[in-house]
Amino acid sequence: MKPIIAAAGEDGLRPELGLLDATMINVGTIIASSIFIVPSTIAAAFTASFPTILVWVVGAAVSLCGALCIAELGAAMPKAGGQFVYLRRAFGPVWGYLYGWGSAVVINPASIAAIAVGFATYLGFFVPLSGLAVKLVAAGSILLLTLINCFGLRVGALTQDVLTLIKIAAVVALVALCLLLPGGHLANIEPLWPRESAGSLVGPFGVAMIAVLFAYDGWIEITYVGSEMKNPARDMPTSIVASTVLVSVLYIGVSVAMLYVLGQARTAASSLVAADAMRVVLGAGGASLITVAVLVSTLGSNHGIVFTAARIPYAMARAGQFFPWAGRLHPRYATPNTSLIVQGFWSALLALSGTYLQLITYMIFVSFLFYALSCVAVIVLRRREPGLARPYRAWGYPVTPVVFILFSGYLIGNTILETPKDAAVGAVLLLGGLPVYAYCRRRYAQA
Repeated sequence: MKPIIAAAGEDGLRPELGLLDATMINVGTIIASSIFIVPSTIAAAFTASFPTILVWVVGAAVSLCGALCIAELGAAMPKAGGQFVYLRRAFGPVWGYLYGWGSAVVINPASIAAIAVGFATYLGFFVPLSGLAVKLVAAGSILLLTLINCFGLRVGALTQDVLTLIKIAAVVALVALCLLLPGGHLANIEPLWPRESAGSLVGPFGVAMIAVLFAYDGWIEITYVGSEMKNPARDMPTSIVASTVLVSVLYIGVSVAMLYVLGQARTAASSLVAADAMRVVLGAGGASLITVAVLVSTLGSNHGIVFTAARIPYAMARAGQFFPWAGRLHPRYATPNTSLIVQGFWSALLALSGTYLQLITYMIFVSFLFYALSCVAVIVLRRREPGLARPYRAWGYPVTPVVFILFSGYLIGNTILETPKDAAVGAVLLLGGLPVYAYCRRRYAQA
């Protein structure tokens, strides 16, 4: 019997993703290598364990505010491209384009390259690699993940499901081993309360929040493939909220586990905090175990980005705002293979050149600018289009979008004040896409 293949929607993409697929895409993208490293950065900002844990809780709450708002937009407009679609509808085509340009041409390829290099670097724990070999392995992993996704939506989704389930099990095991095996002690969590006044913690708390919110980033990924979901009205908001809550529980658990085993000072001083904690409870074998977890984690995160990000230039091309080749689908698999392949080679080139870190540094504040605009879009569309079908309405509205907008504004403002050169270069890279926008619009109008 031949397998049943879902009929393509109006954009040519097949709705084949269920709730599990959607949740695994989000969870798999959020959890990369940050959770194995960032707890040290957070602990270094404070002298006591309570604010160290609290910042993860507050970061989870802020991320959930953003997720609730995006869930409303995703359920109302389940189209390929995510924020490209929402911003275009709320503010006009140029704002959707600027998001698509920044995300699809700069941020996502640079992120793919960075994560791939991280994967190859950790692989060197088992197989010694030279600097050139690390770059080659990184580029090869990108092309492999790209190839997997060229063979249809189900192949890519199944790969993501398996990698993410393994990743979740690894993080749960990390927390459980640290809390249950000998080596940790409640005394390590002391002191619980800082000696400093609450006012003096405002600055360090804000700096720590930046690292935490970046660690939580990725809950928006499923919106890029909205038209490929079987039941987006129900599953889109459920997957976004469920993935954010699940990752929040895992991240807070890891933070508590690190403090329980290492204590505040040792956590703050560790460059590889998860590996050091596992050495305490498992000895030398702990380092090998955590390295495997990082390898799976980075590979799964990168697969999620490769899988979803190629849909952004595809949606842009179909709207006449990008080059026509990006809007092509494979005749058999109904996947945007041209977009996938170009994205793969561009990301691999960035990995080989080593320029990805600069691009991420320049553009990272831009992503929160568009997150904030998407939350503004919720408010704008509620007022301007009250009749728009909204299968899901953001819980806590209007508090939830306002909270996220304020925190995003803080991150953007802090970036401009602390690293004005990087912010300026990021703005130039973003606005540098406008000539391409003008060219594509003119060509589309003449067609």
